[in-house]
Amino acid sequence: MEKGMNYLILAETEFFALINGAGNGNPETAYGDFVKTVISLCYGCADRDTVASTLAYTEIELQYHHTTGESHTDLYVRKALSFIRKMQRLLAASHTQVPPLSNPSTTPKETNTATAPVLRWTGSTLDLVELIYGLGEMGCINNGETPLKVLAPALYEFFGLKTKECYRYYSAIKLRKNPSRTYFLDRMMAKLNEKIRHDEELERLRR
Repeated sequence: MEKGMNYLILAETEFFALINGAGNGNPETAYGDFVKTVISLCYGCADRDTVASTLAYTEIELQYHHTTGESHTDLYVRKALSFIRKMQRLLAASHTQVPPLSNPSTTPKETNTATAPVLRWTGSTLDLVELIYGLGEMGCINNGETPLKVLAPALYEFFGLKTKECYRYYSAIKLRKNPSRTYFLDRMMAKLNEKIRHDEELERLRR
């Protein structure tokens, strides 16, 4: 596939037509073809940023697809969403590199060195981009004097991700239809507040 490909390609499949009520095919067959298209995209396109953007857009469309939770088609929507997220993790893991523990020319062979802990981002790249843009807007790193084009690559490297830039991911975030576009940061805020309330309740019960 060529760079600059249509990132709506997965949303234009027969599977999406079916779940949107515009198709008359078999859900199982359409889902199988959708999976094949996703795999072909992930392993047939050299531009990983384009693949990531396409998966991110598709994830959003599936995540916020209106379902009742009762129909047979809804099951395939959930399966497709899980599959997209799995492929996102595999794509991110394929970029992870573990740095060498030491320089053989400077470290004596008889010296035992402890394995340094490695922090690896295991969420979606789209979630990390939300965090990066949030940190940039808060100005809490280097007094806000570090431009995004420097901050983003530094945090990608810190978490072991390989990608060129994050504007395409940001573009996918801007395409979200909800009033709040920051799904990851909203979930983070909700979970942290929930933990604080839970801890306060435990402390109250111990008194």
